[in-house]
Amino acid sequence: MEINVKDIEDIKAISLVGDIDANTSVKVQEKVLPYIESHRKILLDLSKVSYMSSAGLRMLLLLYRQTLAQSGKIVLVGLSEEIEDTMSVTGFLDFFTTSGTLEDGLAVLS
Repeated sequence: MEINVKDIEDIKAISLVGDIDANTSVKVQEKVLPYIESHRKILLDLSKVSYMSSAGLRMLLLLYRQTLAQSGKIVLVGLSEEIEDTMSVTGFLDFFTTSGTLEDGLAVLS
């Protein structure tokens, strides 16, 4: 799992590359949570994530709850059709704002 982080104005843009499973979800959580605690606007780019297990879904829900607790906002960008379908069927998609492109995601947070 590769995690790339950059600042775009007051937005913390975090790009994940690779599969998110029980092992990698812990790494993502440990890396991303500190950013949520210090930034109110989080853009999570999942366009290079092809697989997400139930552990990944739990991790996303935890990130969502932490963002909400900080009075922040998180936007998921570039969900694959498979991940979006899984999130829709499980009801997880209802919690998140999603966007097809990085530009649209940034616009939502601006």
